[in-house]
Amino acid sequence: MLFQLKTYLPTATLAFMIFFFTFHALTGERGLLLAHQRREEMADKRAELVRLQTERAALEIKAHYLRNESLSLDLLEERAHEELGFIAPGDYVIREAPAHG
Repeated sequence: MLFQLKTYLPTATLAFMIFFFTFHALTGERGLLLAHQRREEMADKRAELVRLQTERAALEIKAHYLRNESLSLDLLEERAHEELGFIAPGDYVIREAPAHG
């Protein structure tokens, strides 16, 4: 009986290892069954990267025009309107109801 067990032990071990690695190759975190999901996530992340790079470029342009060397008075006035609620004496103010939704 012990002799028969010794002869099947390497085969059983090899079969278990094949099953184990095959199972994880298919269903693991980087498994073949999740490849489509990873591709979709990568496409979403690339789209977000492009959006963030565009946003950063716009912010860098605004920051450039707010520096002392290249101060844009129009941009400064716009920021004062938005941030501080500043209104110049000759400005007309039209109030709108906030959008609900």
